[in-house]
Amino acid sequence: MAEGGFVVAICQYGGEFTSGPNGNLIYKGGEAHAVDVSREMPLDSFKDEVSKVFHVDVTDMSFKYFLPNNNRTLITVSCDRDLQRMVDFTASAAQVDVFVISRVENRSIVPYTGASTVKAGSNAQADKRKRPASKSKTSKSNKKTPIATSAAVQTNTHDINQPSPVVTLNDYNEEFQVEFGRDVAFVATDGSVSSDPDVLNQDKLALVDTEREPTGIIDDAINAYDGSEIIIDPPPELTYNPNVFWDDIIKGVGQEFDNVKDFRAQLCKYAIGKGFVYRFIKNETTRVTVKCVGDGCTWRLHASESSRSEKFVIKKMTDEHTCGGVGGEGQRRATRQWLTAIIKEKLRENSTLKPKDLVKEIYEEYGVLLTYSQVWRGREVAQKEMFHVMRETFGHLPWYRDRLFQTNPGSSLELSQTVDTRRVFVAFHASLHGFANGCRPLLFLDKVPLKATNEYKLLVAAAVDADDGIFPVAFNAVEDDNYDSWVWFLTQLRIALQYHNYPFDAMTFLSNGQKGLDAAVPHVFEDSHHAFCLHHIMEEFRGELRKGPWSQQIRDAMVEDFTRAAQACSIDEFNASIESIRNISTEAADWIIASKPEHWSDAVFRGCRYDHFSSNIVDVFNNWIPTKKEGSMVLMIDSLRIKITETIEARREACKSWEGPLTPSMEYKAQDEMSKAGKLTVLCSSETLFEVRGNGICVVNLANWECSCRRWQLSGLPCMHAVAVFNRIGRSFYDYCSKFFRIESYHLTYSETIFPIPDMDTFDFSAGATIPPPKPRTSDKPRRKRFNPNKTTTLIRLCSRCKQAGHNKATCEALL
Repeated sequence: MAEGGFVVAICQYGGEFTSGPNGNLIYKGGEAHAVDVSREMPLDSFKDEVSKVFHVDVTDMSFKYFLPNNNRTLITVSCDRDLQRMVDFTASAAQVDVFVISRVENRSIVPYTGASTVKAGSNAQADKRKRPASKSKTSKSNKKTPIATSAAVQTNTHDINQPSPVVTLNDYNEEFQVEFGRDVAFVATDGSVSSDPDVLNQDKLALVDTEREPTGIIDDAINAYDGSEIIIDPPPELTYNPNVFWDDIIKGVGQEFDNVKDFRAQLCKYAIGKGFVYRFIKNETTRVTVKCVGDGCTWRLHASESSRSEKFVIKKMTDEHTCGGVGGEGQRRATRQWLTAIIKEKLRENSTLKPKDLVKEIYEEYGVLLTYSQVWRGREVAQKEMFHVMRETFGHLPWYRDRLFQTNPGSSLELSQTVDTRRVFVAFHASLHGFANGCRPLLFLDKVPLKATNEYKLLVAAAVDADDGIFPVAFNAVEDDNYDSWVWFLTQLRIALQYHNYPFDAMTFLSNGQKGLDAAVPHVFEDSHHAFCLHHIMEEFRGELRKGPWSQQIRDAMVEDFTRAAQACSIDEFNASIESIRNISTEAADWIIASKPEHWSDAVFRGCRYDHFSSNIVDVFNNWIPTKKEGSMVLMIDSLRIKITETIEARREACKSWEGPLTPSMEYKAQDEMSKAGKLTVLCSSETLFEVRGNGICVVNLANWECSCRRWQLSGLPCMHAVAVFNRIGRSFYDYCSKFFRIESYHLTYSETIFPIPDMDTFDFSAGATIPPPKPRTSDKPRRKRFNPNKTTTLIRLCSRCKQAGHNKATCEALL
């Protein structure tokens, strides 16, 4: 085996297949990147690295490689154990070629050799997912079961499992003979593919699919997060093409944007990446409708504000061009905001670029032809905005940080400025102290949508107090919400909490698990637990169900079963809910299992989220920042300081009239549990163990504050079975409640005060029409000469008197 259990994976992607002279397929072009793979590396981490180096979403792609001395059979990597085997089998060679192939491409590269009839609807969106291979049946990895039935169409009749030779040519001009159509997946000794998360109890939870990554019910992949750290820089000879990233920036119905400006900006990039022109049917602040300008083209999109949140959501989309406009032909439509953003990126790389150079580069890279005056005006706007950013970063923010540290010791305000990024982390001492001393170890991570700017994103980490009120802990302004920005935010948050001696061993985070969050949280907080927002998963599930043939009533029934599966306290209850869905649709049940229930179902989640299933509680921050102050980070941070101060003062005043050990909201939940315990029968087994009989039998352990129904452990409040035991032995309910629900903890949460920042009115923090000072002419620069003395004269002028050259009439010496 290679030293340390490492091999170098030469990952290849982006080429295209052509037919060879012998009927074989030749794989040409594309990119090749080297990635270090260790035996302990999870498959998810390997996919993250590949996604980052190629800048593509690899969720719906297959990873294949060759065994040593065998270039005829491709081996599929579908789980962590497969990746370990790849390292073991290729350790002697110290390197292995890994082919990153999309599933559609993998099916389409089989050469056409005949025709057969297949029912309409048997496409990539209607294919069933792979099931574990049984001992008695041969695995048929390429056969799909159509869902919809309609008229027949013609397609391939020959056995697609027969291998067809393929010659691949990578960037190193190495040729490999490849056979597609014979996929091999290693199976465990029991005959099933071992790709399940270790956190799941395989003895009880048997409804686990062979695929780790979630795919659509109709074989549509879920959007993956944006990769992780880059292992190796791309080769310098590879040209960066942003259109590769923009042609799928619009996903479809249900996609959310921060505001209407963000939607218009992404739509502009999408149209440029796809190569078509659109026009607005409606263009308002609350709704936007666009269509392709091609004659009779059916492409159309409608988006509007969401009724449940302040985000902009795509409501309808016909994603099909009948005009042939997709493919890079035709003049793109560029907006002023898009042009300014592109020019700023180029000026950061080379500040001496002239408008004529920008015109040429923009046309070569994006296919957008602009006039000199358009680029000149865009360059002026870009220079103004860049100057304001520099002035704020190196002037206003350091000034504000010094004043904050003077008036609020223990606060944190960190700045990070590079060529491409600008990040600001802020956490006030009162917020850090309140979370560390009075709040339960539960943090919600999300992004606060801004209404007036797309220059940066605002990330937030919030907690809940003893009365289930939202308590802000930290904010972070970053260039974009991706893996790197979340890692930086969480790292700064960890450092700030360490200053307050906060223990990290029992923390639970709740987020949507997207944009790199599912990888960033365990990277920074190794021993923490990460729960996914049930609301986001539910919306994805509803979107997948809308693609199927089920009625609205059946879809609602499956959604209710999904909700019960998420709130199930035991694996048996979870399996019962999944089995109810499986009776209706096997594909829907497989999709749920593949969506990582260990992150959202109480039955298998190892952390404690205190009955909180959604991260949307941070929507309360949407109106905290006035629109006119979003243009300046200093004004935005100070607006947050003012709102947090008002919240602390208001809640500190409201709790003065509270009585009892628990806060009002917790007292209401306690009374609800007490009302359910009247008809339960209690049998005493020992001083601490009790058997409670009702609809079932539960065991209560007072020594460990546990009940076999697991409601006590999950919520932090004694369940009705524990209440029945308390009534039997004469003990107080409140003695067994978590300290995080008591009024004392509420007082500790709001015990500190945020003090005002002096001299805030002495600075002009607005962006305004600020322009950089003009560059003075250097003294050593020679003045431009109006006439070139070395220029050859082509026009000969004659004297009007003597008709001779070399002089004029005034200097003519000829006699009259």
